[in-house]
Amino acid sequence: MTEAAVSQLQVYSSRPTIRVDEQNFDRAGRLLIAMDMQEQEGGLSALQLRFSNVASDTEGGADFAFEDESELRLGASIAVYAGDQSAPQEIFRGVITAFEADFPAREAPELLVLAEDGLQAARMTRRTKTYTDTSLADVAEQIASALNLSPVISGFGDVSSTWVQLNESDLAFLRRILRRYDGDVQVVTNELHVSPRKDVQRGELELELYSQLQSVKFIADLSDQVSEVTVSGWDAINGEAISATSTGANNGPGEGRQGWQILSDTLGERTEHVGHILVSTDEEARILADTVFDQRARRFVCAHAVAEGNPELRVGTHVSLKGISHRFENTYYVVAARHKFDVNRGYQTHFKAECYSLGHV
Repeated sequence: MTEAAVSQLQVYSSRPTIRVDEQNFDRAGRLLIAMDMQEQEGGLSALQLRFSNVASDTEGGADFAFEDESELRLGASIAVYAGDQSAPQEIFRGVITAFEADFPAREAPELLVLAEDGLQAARMTRRTKTYTDTSLADVAEQIASALNLSPVISGFGDVSSTWVQLNESDLAFLRRILRRYDGDVQVVTNELHVSPRKDVQRGELELELYSQLQSVKFIADLSDQVSEVTVSGWDAINGEAISATSTGANNGPGEGRQGWQILSDTLGERTEHVGHILVSTDEEARILADTVFDQRARRFVCAHAVAEGNPELRVGTHVSLKGISHRFENTYYVVAARHKFDVNRGYQTHFKAECYSLGHV
């Protein structure tokens, strides 16, 4: 795989395309000063759009651009498309939830529009509810239905239990039970995507330093690594103790020297015991041990980077970083992305990515 061009054109416009209630508004696009869209593992993307709030009128004068709410209004649906303006890709779809009007002393008035994606409704209301003998996949489907989102769920059909949502929002509840089984949730257009972390791959990209990869900082940290995770519990039905041990099951993309191996070779063995989370079967104990180990292992090497704006650089993308030292040249999993545009810097994508290993030196 080699670094692919963001556009087929040598010179192209990367100004975002904005659609409100499924309509294109050219004036909103022209008056856009800046965009900031943020997404992370666990879902709930947030959008900020900053507009100049003054425009010329047909009589040669000027007036406020968005005060009549014909284009931008609270509660309206909004979608943003980024990349080559001749073939943009959707990076956000949600609802306008807030306005901020700024009237500075020596500059033109501005309007800041804030929006959140389809999980916004899932964080608003706390509830207490019990799902009796229900699979995790069915729980996710019920929450998706309540949010008017189409469920796209892989895995978790064989994970069944009685789930108690105690004074939690649907979002907090779904995040909590998925994290225990190493799962992730994201909204993509009008779909709720739920799947095990090992199955998430929203694309593959190669980025080369001083080409599309503009800058990058790496942190390789042994302080959170362990060489083994143990879990213990009690099987009340059979009246016996249960336990499980893990040294990892799903490391994610990448290759090289694993963090736990370097830890063992340098600082010595370090075991983490999980005894505070209830498990009642050997299978539950094994899954929990794997999850705790894997979540630690994947944070061994973190990359904080800035790239040329690319709408395909999203949470779940496997990104191969090239043109750097052999120790850090590897394939990483993107865990957070921030798509930014302004009239001075153009379109950039800031992202954080993780890998379980260091390359060979």
